[in-house]
Amino acid sequence: MSADATYPRPRRSVLYMPAANARALEKAKTIDADALIFDLEDAVAPDAKEAAREGACAAVASGEYGHRELTIRCNGLDTPWGRDDIAAAGAAGPSAVVIPKVDNAAELAAVSALLEAAGAPDTTRIWAMIETPGGIAKARAIADFERLDALVMGTNDMAKELRAKITPDRAALVPHLATCLVAAREAGVTALDGVYNDIGNADGFAAVCEQGATLGFDGKTLIHPSQVAPCNDAFSPSMDELDFHRQVIEAFEAAAADGRGVVTVDGKMVENLHVDEARRAIALADAIAQR
Repeated sequence: MSADATYPRPRRSVLYMPAANARALEKAKTIDADALIFDLEDAVAPDAKEAAREGACAAVASGEYGHRELTIRCNGLDTPWGRDDIAAAGAAGPSAVVIPKVDNAAELAAVSALLEAAGAPDTTRIWAMIETPGGIAKARAIADFERLDALVMGTNDMAKELRAKITPDRAALVPHLATCLVAAREAGVTALDGVYNDIGNADGFAAVCEQGATLGFDGKTLIHPSQVAPCNDAFSPSMDELDFHRQVIEAFEAAAADGRGVVTVDGKMVENLHVDEARRAIALADAIAQR
């Protein structure tokens, strides 16, 4: 279900954890990320793939990760490990399998068939990583796939495939991110911004978090635990914003009772769309508080 609906699960911070690293899997139990991606792909050497698969599936089945939403990033179907990854993940039943470099919806149909063959529950969804020109061009069809629950921006590979440079303002990527965001919003699925590589640059990270939140993303994928807290802050409504949203709802409901469709709050005109925005923000805040 999309974060646009009732915010059943916040997805502000989504942290990649190398599934071949037992210490990382243990540490993940204490990190306040909304979701974890146990990674079998980029973070795992070829000779550690099978051990990583076992570790990720055991972590999902352990019940030891509290409120954190658990997903597994599988290797692509064009690799020697992809099909076995998806079959094992399907049997483990994570919240989702994360599929890299999705170019079209037909790939998702193949993934879904493998999940069904493995006995995966219906609650195990698919998160599609958009990292290629094909994925960007077909983002609407990918987002519309029945089992899909999120579009995940793979900004490093996206820049590589587009031959674009990642600048502090990400100017070369913003149009493509916006294309994918529109596709996610049209389909009613979650949209997750891509990673930020410069772990030591707190100001730069804060800036791209603000940019992603301003564009409309639900959250951001992360590569280091130190990025979780500032990311959560960036994608959460502030207390001042929540106070204003509550005023908007109260004023609009009072106006509607008097037969008026428009009202002002703090000198700002308020109509139905602002009330919808206010209710979404409050629902998100409530879901965060209830984790």
